[in-house]
Amino acid sequence: MTVESLRVVRSLVSLKKQVVESLRTAIFDRRFSPGDRLVERELCEMLDVSRTLLREALSQLEAEGVVQIIPHRGPIVAVYTAEDAKSIYEVRAALEEMAGRCFVERATEQECKALETAFAEMKRSCTSKLGADHLTVKTKFYAALTTGAHNPVLVEMLRLIHGRVSMLRATTLAQPGRLAASLAELGNIVKTIKARDAEAAARACRLHVENAGVIAINILAEDTAAPEAKSPQAKRRRPA
Repeated sequence: MTVESLRVVRSLVSLKKQVVESLRTAIFDRRFSPGDRLVERELCEMLDVSRTLLREALSQLEAEGVVQIIPHRGPIVAVYTAEDAKSIYEVRAALEEMAGRCFVERATEQECKALETAFAEMKRSCTSKLGADHLTVKTKFYAALTTGAHNPVLVEMLRLIHGRVSMLRATTLAQPGRLAASLAELGNIVKTIKARDAEAAARACRLHVENAGVIAINILAEDTAAPEAKSPQAKRRRPA
């Protein structure tokens, strides 16, 4: 075995990462909607990459819960039901409650400042219309929160659920009034952390997640019921 045989082709690793991030961003920005087919030939042309590299990227996004591979159909943008959302937000609420408590107990002054800076940036990005910039800075806020919790297992578990949450986040924040309410809830998290009240911070984190969860579950339940309500059979079954 030669030294050359162990050499890592860094450009390919970097390229795969770029493909994953490009597809992830396109899905989160709703350029591809839930249920849309992801046609490999078309994506290879758009991204100018090989089919092998594309499939590796799609496999990673499948592991993140962003993409689903359907037998005999191929990859599609993941579709979540109300039950899926309930499960996701139950787990997220427990994890972020723990993150808030651990942050107060373990974060350094520098990490507290980083959280406050991320929140200030989020307020500046907050407008009456939801944009990609707001979702990006909100991700920074959560990164600061989990970093300050100093629990690598917690960070990894939240990373695994992040893709699923991101699939639902744009939907919940797009609801009238939710953007402002979300900002107020995050402000309360920062306030309780500055007060060094671990239990209050934990409650504030859980409340924020639970409020978002209620909206996501209701939206998905309505979306599921809508086709049935519009069908002729449903109309005939509807009581007078």
